[in-house]
Formats: sequence, C-alpha cells, structure tokens
Amino acid sequence: MHSPGSGRHLPDAHARQALSPRTRLWAVLAAHTTSTAGNAATAIALPLFVLESTGSTALMGVIGAAAIAPVVIGGVFGGVLVDHFGYRRTSIVSDAIGAATIAAVPLLHLTLGLPFWALLTLVVATGLLDTPGQAARHALLPELADEAGVALERATGWMDAAERAARLIGAPIAGALVSLLGAPLVLVVDALTFVAAAVLIAASLPLARQDAGGDVEPGAAGVLGGARGYVRELRVGLAFVRGDRLLLAVIAMVALTNAFDAAFSSVVLPVYATQRLGGGIDLGLLVGAFGGGAVIGAFAFGAVGSRWSRRRIFAVAFLLAGAPRFALLALDPGLAVLLAGAALSGLAAGAINPILGAVQLERVPAGTRARVAGVVGAGAWAGMPIGILGAGLWLENGSLITLLITLAISYLLITLTPAIFPIWRDLDRRPRTPTAQH
Repeated sequence: MHSPGSGRHLPDAHARQALSPRTRLWAVLAAHTTSTAGNAATAIALPLFVLESTGSTALMGVIGAAAIAPVVIGGVFGGVLVDHFGYRRTSIVSDAIGAATIAAVPLLHLTLGLPFWALLTLVVATGLLDTPGQAARHALLPELADEAGVALERATGWMDAAERAARLIGAPIAGALVSLLGAPLVLVVDALTFVAAAVLIAASLPLARQDAGGDVEPGAAGVLGGARGYVRELRVGLAFVRGDRLLLAVIAMVALTNAFDAAFSSVVLPVYATQRLGGGIDLGLLVGAFGGGAVIGAFAFGAVGSRWSRRRIFAVAFLLAGAPRFALLALDPGLAVLLAGAALSGLAAGAINPILGAVQLERVPAGTRARVAGVVGAGAWAGMPIGILGAGLWLENGSLITLLITLAISYLLITLTPAIFPIWRDLDRRPRTPTAQH
C-alpha cells in the first residue's frame, strides 16, 4: 500500500539503459513467483512428510505452526532491517540463505538422519529469513510501477497474481513429486527456486540502484545506531499502524480469517485428501485449482478493479472466497465438484490482496514501508500458528466434518463485517502520496 516515492531511489542513467523499466518490474515479479512456487512446494511436502513419517496430526500441526510463527516474528522485527539494508540487498540475501536452510533438510535426511527437533529448527530458520525477502520485493513495487508507467493497483494485482500463479504451479507439481519420489526431492527443488529468485533480483536491479529502502545513504545501510536506534525505528512502524484505524481493522479481520485458512491448508485439507481422496496428487490439484482461479481473479482486478468501489469488491470477494470452501468439503461431493468450487473461491480471492496491497502502499510513507508492512503482516499472520495447532489437536480425537462446519460458520460471520462497519469505507478513499518520514 505504498504510493510512488519521491524519485530518489531511481537508478542512474547507466542502469536505466541496461533494462527497460517494465522489464525490471517483470523481472521482480518473476523472482517473486519463483520464490513463492518453492514455498508452495514446501507447504505441500512438509505436512505430508510429517504425517507419513509419524502418523500424527498433532505433530503435523506443530510443524505447520513452526513454519508460520517465524513469519510473525520476522515481520515485526525484520522490517526495520529491511528499510535500512535496502530492498534489493535484503531480497538477495534472504533467498540465498533460505536456499541453504531448505537444502539442509534433504541433505540431513539422506545422510546423517533428520530428527524432528532438527526439522523443526530448519523450518523456523527458513521462515525467519524468508519474511524479509517477501517484504522487500513488495516494497520495491511503487518506484518500479512509477518508472514503468503502470498504475499501482495494476502492479499489486500483478504481484498477487504472481503469488497465486506460483501456488498454481508449485502445489500440483509438489503433490505429484511427493507421491512419486518423496518429500526430499521436492525440498531440493524448493532450494533451487530460492537460488533462481536471488539471481533474478541481482541481475534485474543493478547495484547502481540506490540500495537503501529509506533514508540511509548508499554504503551506510544497516547503521541503526545500536539497540536504542533499532527500537526507535521499530516504534515508528508500530506508531503508524496504531494511528491508522483502517489498517487496524484490516489486521483484526485478516488475522482471524488467516487462522482459519492456515488450519484449512496445513491440516484440514491434507487430512481430507488423505482420508477421503487420493492423497498428495488430489491435494495438489485442489490447491492448484484455487490458485488458478486466484490468478485469473488477480489479473482481472488489476485490469478493471480501479473503476469500481474497492469496498464492494472486497466485501463480496471475501464472502465468496471463505466460508463456501469449508462448507463444500463438509458436503463431500467428490473431487470434480471440489475442484470447481476451489477454482470459483480462488477467483473471488484474487481481488482481496491487490486491494489491501494498494491501500497500504498508498497510506505508508516510502521510508517506513517495510516496518509498517512487517507490523501489518505480523498481525495478520499472528493467528495462523494457533489455527494450525488447534486444527491438529481437534483432529486427534474430533470429527473432521464438525470442524469444517464450525470453520464455515465462523468465517461467514467475520466476512460480513466489511458490509456493516463504516471504517471499511476508507478502502475507497485514496490519500495523497505520503512523504517520506525521517
């Protein structure tokens, strides 16, 4: 939700000649797609690996929560570092280190052995390091879009479509590979996607581009002034969010729905696919169908969304994307109907993140993007570990159908709020470009 900055972060004349502005934008989108595809593969492989090796849905919930919790921590505390070290640099380093931690999983599994505590440690480390890279690529969008002459809403729509496309590609391939060759090979592919993403960013955004996210001069990035300076900068992001009622409403709503979504994708759907469908391949198809619909929805919003009320699109999209997914699974209609329902839900969901992304980019000053995005993202993700753990514990002794019905009703009640509370009218208010804060 950032708007184009003042121009001080633009590349010099030599860098401009290297690649066209639109090529740079598409290269960043390609890097984001590649990295997200690897994450989607891991999201499929890890739960099935734990379920197959331990037979415990509780441990599957633990590993799912371990993948999410670092995102919350890294979002809050990593935003300051991203703003100071620079968006380009952070993205490259995050992906490079993430490749090493992911590659360590199959390497240990095939050589020395991989006890559960070691797997847990590597999953936590990967989540901590991945979050800053994701935030950095999002923070690059306003200037890249401005240089390329692309509307910010269209750029955020493309970014969300890139993420959705990654899940569309990554999930079915991961499901098939897990069924045919096992989880370790999927994790090898994931590590390679991190390497590819780092190379794309390094090649498309030359070092000539100022590599600081905020007010740090080139060569001085990362000088935070010690612990006190770090805390002071962190408070800037927290204070901004506290003072923005719409961002607080977004955090509250998305935190709850994300908890349900995380329980759905990390525990409920893998268990459902194992017990009632054909296992990993059908799981990958369902995730891919939802992702395919969301890709189309995100591109459609990017093309025409700026012409209509954001609030109305957001409210309708959330109603269609949420509760129907859970209710349809509870009806157990068969794979063909489930695939159609997943695609339609994804189509509606495709408009949600571009709206939220554009709103945040419009409201947040350029120099504090990663800090504010980190706080918003951490708040939105805070309930996900709880949702995953809760679903895993529920299914140890409880009914899958009862859980699906409970989640469907809860999701429906929450997604009615944008149509009821006045604060959501601010989705349609486009503030002026904020100036950078020092």
